[in-house]
Parts: sequence; C-alpha cells; structure tokens
Amino acid sequence: MENSYQFLSLILDSIADHIAVIDEKGSIQYANKSWSSFAKNNACVVGDDWIGINYLEECEKAAAMGDAFGVQVLNGIRSVIEKSSPNFYFEYPCHSPDEKRWFMMRVTPFELSGKKYFVIAHQNITERKLTEEKMKELARMDGLTNIPNRRTFDGFLHEEWRRCARLKKPISMALIDLDHFKTLNDNYGHQYGDECLIQIGELLREFANRPGEICARYGGEEFALTWGDTTLEQARRLSEKLLKRVAELQIRNEYSPVSNYLSVSIGVAEMVPEKGSEESQLIAEADRMLYRAKENGRNRVES
Repeated sequence: MENSYQFLSLILDSIADHIAVIDEKGSIQYANKSWSSFAKNNACVVGDDWIGINYLEECEKAAAMGDAFGVQVLNGIRSVIEKSSPNFYFEYPCHSPDEKRWFMMRVTPFELSGKKYFVIAHQNITERKLTEEKMKELARMDGLTNIPNRRTFDGFLHEEWRRCARLKKPISMALIDLDHFKTLNDNYGHQYGDECLIQIGELLREFANRPGEICARYGGEEFALTWGDTTLEQARRLSEKLLKRVAELQIRNEYSPVSNYLSVSIGVAEMVPEKGSEESQLIAEADRMLYRAKENGRNRVES
C-alpha cells in the first residue's frame, strides 16, 4: 500500500479516542488529532504541537499542584514502563463548566526496531458513567414514593450523626406512622393506598430542604425525617406543622376510628451525639415517642 504512514495517520486522526505514543523517558512521539483538539479546546498550555513534550513531566506538574489523579496516572505509567504491570487502566472525571465528563485511560506497551514505546489512549465514557449514576440514584430511592429509601436514610443518618458529634450540635428525628392505613387499604383498595403513600412522600419533601435534612420511606406505611443542627423544640414545631398539612390533604379514610380523613402519629426525639453514643439510640427514642402517640389516641405528636 502506497504511503502507508499517511494512511495509518488518517485512520488514527479519524478515531474519537485521544491517542498518543511515548518512549521510555515519557517523551511524546506521536499524538492524533483528537488528542491535540481536546487539549486545545480545554485550555491546555501546550497547544497544538505535542511532539517532544514529556508526558511524565506534565503528570508530575499536576501531582505537584495537588492533583491526586496526576499521581495515580504517573505511577500507573511508570509501572508499565518498568514492567511491574503489563498495562495500566484508569477511569477519571474530567468535568467542564458546562457538562459532566468521564474518561477511561489505557497504557499498553509495544516494541519497534528494538525500541520500547507506550500507547496512551483516553476514551470518553461519559454516557456509561451517566447511566451508572442514574442507576445508583434509582437504587437510593423508594420505587413508589420517589423519596429516599431506608438504606439511604440509614447511611445519611450515620454521616449526619458524625457531623453533629464533631460540632456538638443537636440532631432531631421524627418517625411518622399513617394511622389505620390497613383500614384504608382494605376499604379503598391497594391502588388508593399507593396513591396515598405517594402524596405523603411529596409532602415530606417540603420538610427536608437543607443539606443536613432528609425524608425517607422507613418501611410500609412508616416514614422518617431527620434534621441536623435542630433542637427538639424546633423539630416538634415542624412535626406539628406536618400533622396539619396531612389533614389538609383530606385523603379519605372514613372507616378509621380516629378521623374521616387520613391522619398520622408522630414521635419526635433529639440528641446531641457524644462519645460512645450511637444513632440507634435516637431511633429508639423516636420510636418510643411514636408508640406513645399511638397509645394516646393517634393523630398527634409526642416528643
């Protein structure tokens, strides 16, 4: 084939992946069009001509500026050059001001005329990563009410507990139970019951707006709210407001012995996390208050 080098260059320039070839010292011997274009469009100071630029030194500069990815890439490439690893694979975020982006980097060796070279390829994997993020988010949510599920709530409470412990701040929790929900389901059907749960989930979002707050479906017809840096008095006021807002929804439950409309019972507790204490103690106290609310006639807040 005539001018096979030009033919190969045109092929490599047509590939969307960013491809460069370095020698044993890290000096770039070749870079395709995608490599140069990406660098130019992302304010890289090198410019268009990458031939002769030492890629390892560029990674060292990034590492010196505190870039953890620069350290990982530098060590990864060196491991291939020094033959301690057959190849190097690395996924990393590379977000722009306008969009989220992720890339996959591969480093593989080859020899030509007794000299060793290394292909560095960066592939855009943003579509896959966005799909993975969406799937992770779905796994965090309750499928019916579209608010966080119990597992997500437990993880959030653990982290918020630790934060409040460091700051010596109070953390409050409310457990909410839908009064006589089984009666509602039995008399109006499960579809009506599901619609009721969805409405409660939508309402609870109004009561968890700050970073240190969360609402969740705790299980069945039970929901939970946690408010970081919030006193018992503040949490009780919020819970009383929630009690009224549920009544305003006027969800029919005429067979309930409490009210012709859906009502809730709420147990509220507060703790200032201390050394040796656990979030399970807060949950247990909120649960005890919820039990008291039920024992005292339901449709009420106990704290």
